[in-house]
Amino acid sequence: MIYSGKALSVDVLPSGIAILVFDLEGSSVNKFNEETLRELQQAVAALQTADVPGLILSSAKSTFIVGADITEFTSKFVEGEQAVYNWLVEANKIFSDLEDLPFPTVTAINGIALGGGFEVAIATDYRVATENAVVGFPEVKLGILPGFGGTVRTPRLLGADNANQWISSGSHIKAKQAFAEGALDAIVSEELLIAAAEKIVEQCNEGKLDHKKVRTQKTSPLTLTPIELNVAFETAKGMVVAAAGPNYPAPITAVSVMQEAASMERAAALEVEHKGFVKLAGTEVSANLVQMFLNDQFLGGLAKKQQAAARPISKAAVLGAGIMGGGIAYQSALKGTPIIMKDIAQEGLDMGMAEARKQLEKQVAKGRMDANKMFGILSGIEATLSYDDIDKADIVVEAVVENPKVKQAVLAELESLVSDDTIIATNTSTISVDELATVLKRPENFCGMHFFNPVPVMPLVEVIRGASSSDETIATTVACAKKMGKTPIVVNNCPGFLVNRILFPYFGAFSKLISDGANYKQIDKAMERFGWPMGPAYLLDVVGLDTAVHAQAVMADGFDRMKLDIDTVIDKLFEQKNLGQKSGSGFYLYEADKRGKPKKLPNKATEELAASMAASQKQFEDQEIIERMMVAMSMETIRCLEDGIVSTAIEADMGLVLGIGFPPFRGGALRYVDSLGLSQFCDIADKYADLGELYHPTEKLRAMAASKETFYK
Repeated sequence: MIYSGKALSVDVLPSGIAILVFDLEGSSVNKFNEETLRELQQAVAALQTADVPGLILSSAKSTFIVGADITEFTSKFVEGEQAVYNWLVEANKIFSDLEDLPFPTVTAINGIALGGGFEVAIATDYRVATENAVVGFPEVKLGILPGFGGTVRTPRLLGADNANQWISSGSHIKAKQAFAEGALDAIVSEELLIAAAEKIVEQCNEGKLDHKKVRTQKTSPLTLTPIELNVAFETAKGMVVAAAGPNYPAPITAVSVMQEAASMERAAALEVEHKGFVKLAGTEVSANLVQMFLNDQFLGGLAKKQQAAARPISKAAVLGAGIMGGGIAYQSALKGTPIIMKDIAQEGLDMGMAEARKQLEKQVAKGRMDANKMFGILSGIEATLSYDDIDKADIVVEAVVENPKVKQAVLAELESLVSDDTIIATNTSTISVDELATVLKRPENFCGMHFFNPVPVMPLVEVIRGASSSDETIATTVACAKKMGKTPIVVNNCPGFLVNRILFPYFGAFSKLISDGANYKQIDKAMERFGWPMGPAYLLDVVGLDTAVHAQAVMADGFDRMKLDIDTVIDKLFEQKNLGQKSGSGFYLYEADKRGKPKKLPNKATEELAASMAASQKQFEDQEIIERMMVAMSMETIRCLEDGIVSTAIEADMGLVLGIGFPPFRGGALRYVDSLGLSQFCDIADKYADLGELYHPTEKLRAMAASKETFYK
């Protein structure tokens, strides 16, 4: 034994080759925390004088290394730029010493090697991986860039074009692609992994492979002419800016760092990387994106606890086909749970199957599955006009028309046909779960399961706990959502639940701005610059103005503050049957592009309508538009937390990000309020107090502001 620690050990194989095994004590995965880095430093120091012909890096766990320990390294960010810089210098000294060992080195990658996990791999001379391996640099998704030499070694190993794509996209790269692009030297079965790594070491020592040449390539400037370098990186910059947009600085910074360092030796290039990393680490964007990552882990932990108390789901059913039902059926079958899709009309079934088939054909076209797998998944959807075999379903999702009387009739009939322990979940977006439960004999088996449209794309599912819903019902519904590949958030019952309850004050603020003379196209542009994927007018067109009118009525019945004392453009468009994308006309006009997707065009008629309904024409600054829109949304989010609709700020914010596209780089409404400061937020809200209760800070919020509290501790 050359070295033994709590995170890794170094031993000698029968062949005489040293093997460093990552196996972090007390963790299900390997990650680069301070302990692992410290022990790696000690192990590399011991190896510098070891009498061995080579070294293999490997893992004793089911995956290699998932990356850095985010909970630890973000604490460095709080300490300031110098602390981050020093940490990077120390870490990279370890990786460079590993790269410079006096014998050939190989990394044996089983499963996942991401971020720092892949950076240590490319610090060795060669890499072999299992067929299921996934590698890459996800750092830009945290608002930073690779900090352990990733921007230095990757372009020298893979070429500038591949490095730009890998690092700026933050993509996970499968083994086959990684091998084709030069990041891996071999792909083997898991049982042959170590043997393959040993063989590479032997070939180096026999002179069949030149590991010193590989090292020279990784530590020297890129072998491109100045013109070639300029073309490679400037072209990449244009593509990155177009893809990432102005609110995400990490991707373009990463490309710029690689460009600046391209003509440098390793030491100078690493210095450029350190400075780029430090610059990003101190931004609000990075702090918010890191928090988003931690939030996602938190939700995963909550779901895992729920899953432990869940009953198994071997068969599902959905009542009501069409686009929504077809999407639910597709998602269930795709993830391995056979599902019955029942409707009262063949037309609905045809539409549902067409939706499922369309989604699967997209997967085939992208090379993610073959035709045989597609037909296998389709066979997992049983389209039927009858209730036959409905009693075999462990969970049934009701997704019929959004009408309480219709839903209650369907639910009562359904309950009489299923087994006594079958869970019934309603996909309602606004109707009270408790109201619907009044017709049921077993309300303890009933809850809400609100999918967002389009189901295959939107990750969120609201699991709504009714007054009578049992813990087992909630746990099993959460487990079902997870099995379908969704992110469930458990919320308590109220009009609109969580997401729609928060969304409609936002739409109310939009309507009031138009009434006060604001141009809706300016509102859209202002909110898009704020970071929303689409402005409120465009979003309303996508949602459907008929859906918006119905939901607004429900919300107004539930909350006096959401009643509007003005005639809205939304109502007028609905009366004219201009319903948005579904009718081809709403706030904007829509025509199909070459791919058949709706293309947004100006709508002069709606512009004239909006102007005619305004009390007067007024020029608004973008900042006032943003404040009026965001205060209304944020205040309702605060009320949802105070009312116990969700238990934590994390769940509230993640509901908004995953359910309606709240800008991730801002972290959610409550994270946004924290960034302003609660006291300043209250001051902004008070400027608009005359607009109504939606803008009035709660007593609890004012108390939090006075005591300098935050929603995120």
